[in-house]
Amino acid sequence: MIRKYLIKELLNKGKFLIDKEVLVEGWIRSFRYSIFITLNDGSTIRNLQIVLSKKLDKIIKKITIGSSIRVIGIVKKSIGIKQYIELQSSDITIYESVDPKILQKSILQPKKHSLEKLREQAHLRFRTNIFSCIMRIRHHIAFCIHKYFHEHDFFYIHTPIITTSNCEGTGKMFQITTMDLKNSKNYTKDFFKCQTYLSVSGQLEAETASLGLGKVYTFGPVFRAENSNTSRHLSEFWMIEPEIAFYHLEENINLAENFLKFIVRYIIDNSIEDLIFLNQCLEKWNQKKKNFLLEKLELILKFPFKQISYTEAIKILDQEEKKKKIKFFHPIIWGMDLQSEHEQYLVDKYFKIPVIIFDYPCRVKAFYMRMNNDGKTVRAMDILFPEIGEIVGGSQREERYDILLQRMKDTNIDINKLWWYLDTRRFGSVPHSGFGLGFDRLVQFITGMNNIRDVIPFPRTPNNAEF
Repeated sequence: MIRKYLIKELLNKGKFLIDKEVLVEGWIRSFRYSIFITLNDGSTIRNLQIVLSKKLDKIIKKITIGSSIRVIGIVKKSIGIKQYIELQSSDITIYESVDPKILQKSILQPKKHSLEKLREQAHLRFRTNIFSCIMRIRHHIAFCIHKYFHEHDFFYIHTPIITTSNCEGTGKMFQITTMDLKNSKNYTKDFFKCQTYLSVSGQLEAETASLGLGKVYTFGPVFRAENSNTSRHLSEFWMIEPEIAFYHLEENINLAENFLKFIVRYIIDNSIEDLIFLNQCLEKWNQKKKNFLLEKLELILKFPFKQISYTEAIKILDQEEKKKKIKFFHPIIWGMDLQSEHEQYLVDKYFKIPVIIFDYPCRVKAFYMRMNNDGKTVRAMDILFPEIGEIVGGSQREERYDILLQRMKDTNIDINKLWWYLDTRRFGSVPHSGFGLGFDRLVQFITGMNNIRDVIPFPRTPNNAEF
């Protein structure tokens, strides 16, 4: 029986399979001189060269770029310098040919296409080199996230996508309903008998789980209805949110840094071919220096992240502006929420390594963050990465019932909806911490892509929900 191989497996084992008969399947990337077929099945960025047998001349007219085929042939050492092995075909079955007229209008046509054009045909862009690279890396990032938490004794839990509350207490949410809202807003007649939304975070529910299981994490889709039409925002995206009982802020910071470095190390070790290809593409597009993508990732591993308080960050930014090294659009005032320009200056210009900022003013952070003794700041932390800014946001949670209750009142949180969250502080409450990591933004950083729409299969953004 002839063994079927993925192209990745065949290329990796090529020298051991010389003169062996094998079976491969895939899509035709190119067809040259009526004899050489370039085949790819998505398992690797590398292609397999198929040499067409003369006895198969009858099918030449049916062979077009994009066509799906099944090939049986003998593995041979290639005389060409671009590949170590090639497949001398003895039998080819064409599953489906592509009409050349249709091909001309698609992104599968072998010429340069813009990333915007690829998005217009998102159902086909998995077949392109650039997007298949990104998707393989995205897979490996997701896999190693689960691997890290499993090896560190976390339990994976599924939190609700349908919710009645807004975790942060701010921002717009997508409402879900079975009612005709033009005629009635009596939500007691709705499916859930109340107003419901798509969740912006699974954190609050994850906290309740951590107070029984110790260490938990969520990894799922979340939704925000803000009209943020930027290269860093999506309306539907994925979040990783660990929650840990008996953890203080310092332990939370150490966990987040260790976690991020584990992911970057794993991707360098397991996705190097795709990283190299992306680096070559980005060199051409953005005039970047050779190996800049790998150097950027190695920088994450090379040094401990710089830790500074919010107050220290404000002082540095204020001094830099007074020295006329930079003029910020948003004025530097203690108590303000740091903007992207401030975050990126600290990371890219001042420290030039990842930065962790902690102890933010309570007025710019959520109600559930633990109040410091000064009564002005909370035990919050953000991790800022080069080029992309904030990639992690977390805090030690407020475990004291009376203080949490007051914070909810001060920030106009509906206690009637979150009675259960408040109630957890009455049943053996303990210090606990957690953070949120934007998965898509992490993929964007690792792949070096300028637009977050290019790192998720079917981006959902304002005015766009196609496919």
